[in-house]
Amino acid sequence: MTNTLTSAPLAPLLDRLFTQAEASWASADPALANMSDAEQARLMRSKTEYREFYGRMKDLPLAVSPETGTLLYMLARSTQARSIIEFGTSFGISTLHLAAALRDNGGGRLITTEFEPSKVSLASGHLAEAGLADLVELRQGDALQTLATGLPDRIDLVLLDGAKALYSDVLALLEDRLRPGALIVADNADHCPEYLARVRSPASGYLSTPFGGDVELSMRLG
Repeated sequence: MTNTLTSAPLAPLLDRLFTQAEASWASADPALANMSDAEQARLMRSKTEYREFYGRMKDLPLAVSPETGTLLYMLARSTQARSIIEFGTSFGISTLHLAAALRDNGGGRLITTEFEPSKVSLASGHLAEAGLADLVELRQGDALQTLATGLPDRIDLVLLDGAKALYSDVLALLEDRLRPGALIVADNADHCPEYLARVRSPASGYLSTPFGGDVELSMRLG
């Protein structure tokens, strides 16, 4: 049985984008590429310096891994998600996986948000190339503003993959619209101690567990 994820035009597009993403760091600013893990972690967690830090990576595709991309597709398919929110579009690789799941679920709406205008343009082109643009609303700007209004009444799945310092704040914007059983996938969650403390707290209303090393998978309880 064929599906959108493993068929043309999406499959060859994803192969190309993952190859480009892997090679992109070879041309990155040496000061960025050679930054210590400790300094990188500090900047990622800072609520005052994250814009400058991510601005230095505006030409880099901050992509999920192929394994995480496949996981996103599987989670969205298995839960029959129709309403998905994504924080951090970048070049649109994760967006393509989620939109493919919506297509194979029979339709739906994916709202994704990205701060960098150049990345919005690239992601839009990739969605059009894949034939998935009709399923996606791409919002440009600060997620704390773009996700503050115009949300669906019921959210089935959330991907957090933008500025790590904002994971808890973005979740707070969406929380009252998460249906019981809704899934939240937080990529690179090891850089988000505040967020992890929130979703792992017994009183939080979530069931949460690390998955695949740096992904946190949480489920909204009823």
